Amino acid sequence: MNRIRNIVILTGAGISAESGIDTFRDGGGLWEKHRVEDVATPEAFARDPNLVLRFYDMRREAIQQKEPNAAHVALAELDARWPGDLLIVTQNVDDLHERAGARRVLHMHGEHLNAWCTACDARSRWTGPLIDRPECPRCGGRALRPDIVWFGEMPYRMGEIYGALRGADLFVSIGTSGAVYPAAGFVRDARELGARTLELNLERSQGSGWFHETRLGPAGEIVPAWVEELLGGAGDPPPL
Repeated sequence: MNRIRNIVILTGAGISAESGIDTFRDGGGLWEKHRVEDVATPEAFARDPNLVLRFYDMRREAIQQKEPNAAHVALAELDARWPGDLLIVTQNVDDLHERAGARRVLHMHGEHLNAWCTACDARSRWTGPLIDRPECPRCGGRALRPDIVWFGEMPYRMGEIYGALRGADLFVSIGTSGAVYPAAGFVRDARELGARTLELNLERSQGSGWFHETRLGPAGEIVPAWVEELLGGAGDPPPL
């Protein structure tokens, strides 16, 4: 078997849950408190912008009180030490990967700590509320919205993601439900392109059948163990 050089890692809500960030799809998740249609679609924003802005203002404030956990730290170490290509594609809109020290990170669903001006298309770092309709730092308009990919909108930088998948020797999914496309289809794409595939998750996902191996357990335990194994093998394929 060829040695592993290029890695694509997909992370989902499960990796941040241990930092105290609510997941959207678990029993106590956000969707039970707010319907998707009320807070996470363009139609919801057009219908009741105050509700949507208040919801995301609360989420933006909350994530700034959270800290990266052992899984984030382990991936940051892998990012720093891995000599080949590596891309962490995250479905999460928090900044815990970056705060742990990771640099090769792509947020396909946007970021809570960004605001998007729909008037001039600028994206600005944003840590405060949007409910009071603050001015855009670039154009001065008052058309800022959360820089979040809502249901019905196209995820960001898909060309880069598929380019990385085409060159990957190993695709790893961490803490994902396997329910949200297009991310749920990445494992099938990677496998059909010849990559080895590994799932690290608290429980089997809807797409577990596509992985060569699934390892179950808390992300804060199984991710550091896998990273140690991979770095210790200096690029030799993990046992799959």
